[in-house]
Amino acid sequence: MKDYKEFKNRRDRLATRIGDNVAIVANAKESIRNKDCHYPFRSDSTFHYLSGFPEPETVVMIFGGKNPKSIIFCQPKDELKEVWNGFIYGPKQASKEFLFDEAYPLTEAHKLIPKFLKSKSVFLLPSSKIDNILSPKWFEENNKLREDLSEILDDMRVVKNDFEVNLMRKSADIAANAHIQAMKLTRPHKYEYEIEGEILNQFFKGGARNPAYSSIVASGANGCTLHYVENDSQMKDGDLLLIDAGCEVGSYASDITRTFPVSGKFSSAQKAIYQLVLFAQKAAIEKVKAENFFDDPHKEALKIIINGLIDLDILIGSRDEVYEKELYKEFFMHRTSHWLGLDVHDVGKYSSKNNPSVAVKFTEGNVLTIEPGCYIRPSDNVPKEFWGIGVRIEDDVLVTPDGHDVLSKNAPKEINELEAIIGTSSA
Repeated sequence: MKDYKEFKNRRDRLATRIGDNVAIVANAKESIRNKDCHYPFRSDSTFHYLSGFPEPETVVMIFGGKNPKSIIFCQPKDELKEVWNGFIYGPKQASKEFLFDEAYPLTEAHKLIPKFLKSKSVFLLPSSKIDNILSPKWFEENNKLREDLSEILDDMRVVKNDFEVNLMRKSADIAANAHIQAMKLTRPHKYEYEIEGEILNQFFKGGARNPAYSSIVASGANGCTLHYVENDSQMKDGDLLLIDAGCEVGSYASDITRTFPVSGKFSSAQKAIYQLVLFAQKAAIEKVKAENFFDDPHKEALKIIINGLIDLDILIGSRDEVYEKELYKEFFMHRTSHWLGLDVHDVGKYSSKNNPSVAVKFTEGNVLTIEPGCYIRPSDNVPKEFWGIGVRIEDDVLVTPDGHDVLSKNAPKEINELEAIIGTSSA
């Protein structure tokens, strides 16, 4: 039996935050891929955060106040369904194993949930799919307030404890190894999807059953498309290969990007852009520490990239002009960071609730990406040797009591490391 105390502790913490009220969270439904085939099921992240329970459409109620408790409504045991689709926990085992105080069949939810709601306020997520049980009209007729649960839970989820960090560290280790194996297999004339296949193979071998998102394996000019996922081009001598790939362990994501030459050697133009982005990334990582602002890493990376592109005659104008007119966005158009956790773009505020123009401060337990990039499409205003160069370098960084810890540090990114490993596999 797995230990689900971590999930119970989260429900208990939530119960203390909602006062004498109740929170209701529903799991996702299965999604149809085509006809009678479904996509592999993944629980809604918030539902998983509070329960760890893996079955679709389940509903959880969490009661605050003097007598806190949690209730689960799940599929009843059904031996015939189990023959076709596999094991079903059923209410009795769900309650025992997942540490709920009470459990009922999902078929009873529409009848029992309204009866249990003596509280004035009901906390729900904005995307909650329980209108079939508690419709907007029901709230009106019963003089109940529908409160937003996301603000409370987002603040909880954005700070990771040791349980979560250990899962994220394992996820990052598996993903880093997948990137290494991809580097070893990369050589001209292979197709991008061959490298993607090796990445997925390494995820599975490492114990990560699912990627955290669709892997980006982008060679040549494809690397200048931020969310390129076709992965069907043949890699050419002289191309760079940008790989953005991460996996999930216990539903917690890693998110790593590496860029390197298909042939194993950077050209002088490629090296200049790569060194610029790497310098910016390292400087941005140094800005990750408690009490610094969330946008400090981006400001540092942006300053370095602007200066570097001006020095390379890719950007024309003074540094102030380039910054104020945002001319850099032709080549660096995304922010440097996002929160990371159960979602690859995880929940959590980026700016102060009271002043949206002021970024939030880092706190111990935050995990974020640091991923500056530079993407140079063909243009008459840019020296031709830089055309088609797309570089992004991304790591997963934990805020610690004395600074930061790069969870994805096992993925090589120094030029000498990359050139020593690319194409070394005989496969």
